[in-house]
Amino acid sequence: MSIAETLKSYNSVVNEYLYGLLSGYDGDYPVITESMAYSVKNGGKRIRPFLTLKFSEFGGLQPFDKGALSFAAALEMIHTFSLIHDDLPCMDNDDLRRGKPTNHVVYGEALALLAGDALSLIAFEIIADAETDDKAKVNAVKALSELAGYKGMVGGQVMDMQGETRKLDFREFTKMNALKTGALLRSTAKLGLAAAGCYDDQKCRDADEYCACIGRAFQIRDDILDVISSEEELGKPIGSDEKNGKTTVLSYMSLDDAQKLAAQLTEQGINAVKKYGKVSDDLCELAEYLLNRRK
Repeated sequence: MSIAETLKSYNSVVNEYLYGLLSGYDGDYPVITESMAYSVKNGGKRIRPFLTLKFSEFGGLQPFDKGALSFAAALEMIHTFSLIHDDLPCMDNDDLRRGKPTNHVVYGEALALLAGDALSLIAFEIIADAETDDKAKVNAVKALSELAGYKGMVGGQVMDMQGETRKLDFREFTKMNALKTGALLRSTAKLGLAAAGCYDDQKCRDADEYCACIGRAFQIRDDILDVISSEEELGKPIGSDEKNGKTTVLSYMSLDDAQKLAAQLTEQGINAVKKYGKVSDDLCELAEYLLNRRK
């Protein structure tokens, strides 16, 4: 089975679980659940839940363990909240996401903001209800709140906004990417291994190295696609980084050099986990797949 087929098979399980979590609503204000579900159901590669599940297997669990699935769903809720807020007029002001109107275009800015807030909070409710032990839940909450918060993703978004008014130096740019994109990807390893009760120091360090590397490579590829792709292929406006005056990897180097850097980071990430044998095969294949993605 190719990695694309493997992703698709995992996505079907993840999607069914995610949609079930958002099936309930309050009859007095059903529109909030509709707005939340609109963005959660708006496609996507589901890379983060896939990695969470794969790292739970890396840590010794069987595929689709219920506790790991809950942690994966919680992370995708956080990721979706970040996308809703990222698209808002006060941030990137994008009208398309994955080929469809963004949440605020459909539901208005206020409700989009609240839908993002609600998704960020339901994530921790899902973790609390997960079928796993309390130590795993505590570790998952700590990892997700830290890596999604001001020490991680939110901090990276702030640096990204700063890059609209001045050119970040390369150290700042690298840190921005490590926080904005890499932090949530790093949380996949922490959540997956926590679900498995795996706290082996070396394995945790290697998993974190893998995620940090492919996180940087992922964002570099995003910057490249914003220039070389089309709106039809990417499912959102292209050239938005330049329009918003953002600092990207192409502010420092050519397209060729940027792709070479992404390839080097991908190789570094693969080298961190491939020594574990067959259990890391899908991780290695995914890294290559992300390096060469077109959307």
